[in-house]
Amino acid sequence: MADSHADEVAAIRARIRETGLRSTSARIAVLQHLQAASAPLTHAEIATELVPQGFDKATVYRNLIDLTDAGIVSRSELGDHVWRFEVRGEGAGHDGEHPHFVCVSCGSVTCLGDVKITPTKKKEWADIADISEVLLKGHCVNCA
Repeated sequence: MADSHADEVAAIRARIRETGLRSTSARIAVLQHLQAASAPLTHAEIATELVPQGFDKATVYRNLIDLTDAGIVSRSELGDHVWRFEVRGEGAGHDGEHPHFVCVSCGSVTCLGDVKITPTKKKEWADIADISEVLLKGHCVNCA
């Protein structure tokens, strides 16, 4: 168990350093928390877990932004004016660019990593926009 934790921390440390960032305890903690999540998390949700470990909210936020700028984490706004963060790339199960489902009743967010949206090659699509994010809203099974 201790070896697997040490291996996880070593992999996180290496991934952070590959981007040119320093591998600080705060960055490791933020990335470790995001990797354990099954859906995108808000700054508040991450801070709730990490503040008792000795990291202040501003440090958590700055590190989320640093990790986003470095391309390790993606940031999405899912229609409620709150940024949510998730790990990108290999080992994360997705590339960070996939649709999300938001329940309009309870606000739960679910990654739809197995859903692939393929834009058509028709000219109308290109004339409308360059789509960067797809968001589906409805009622989750608990609220339906």
